[in-house]
Amino acid sequence: MLTRKQHELLRFIQQRLQEDGVPPSFDEMKEALDLRSKSGIHRLITALEERGFIRRMPNRARALEILKLPEQAVPNGVPRGRFNPNVIEGSLGRVRPVANHQPAANDEPASEIVSIPVMGRIAAGTPISAIQNRSSTISLPPDMLGSGEHFALEVRGDSMIEAGINDGDTVIIRKQDSANNGEIIVALIDDEEATLKRLRKRGSSIALEAANPAYETRVLGPDRVRIQGRLVSLFRRY
Repeated sequence: MLTRKQHELLRFIQQRLQEDGVPPSFDEMKEALDLRSKSGIHRLITALEERGFIRRMPNRARALEILKLPEQAVPNGVPRGRFNPNVIEGSLGRVRPVANHQPAANDEPASEIVSIPVMGRIAAGTPISAIQNRSSTISLPPDMLGSGEHFALEVRGDSMIEAGINDGDTVIIRKQDSANNGEIIVALIDDEEATLKRLRKRGSSIALEAANPAYETRVLGPDRVRIQGRLVSLFRRY
């Protein structure tokens, strides 16, 4: 049985292999799992290798091969290689942890609650006005966040529905001005339109990709797009 960190790393490696054809670097793994040093990644890689989930290929840089996945690594109905967000079920008080979850540095459950500002709405469809000022707050357990500063946005539209993000959901965003290829980001276009899309880098251009075939991918110059943050969790009311 894998620990949560081992499971997260295995899923991250699998996703990057499927999206880019090459495994992530140790620096990318460290950032994705929010670890302080690469030594923790070395330990996780060794543990996964010893358990027969991956194989390191000798004499090749960044060469990892996934040999198998635990049954829980691919939840029923979720396509491999796509974002599968944490969902906090608002009226039931349950947390369903999944692979792109960004936990705190240790794996122990925390009892504190953190208040996150809700900064208006974000479009998962046609971009809308830029992110507004704080409109309310939302309370979350800290192990849904990890390090850094966070804010929340209400989703409007269905362009990210195949990534598990529905109209009416609240997305939790970690503030940052850069992101890895394939991550779901908040993008500010021309300093006036904000949208939630998957980041794709195409040479010197930036592509903002929907997770719904009804919407076209927008390809823009880097001077027109500013990254405001990266999606780490999702809150859904029932």
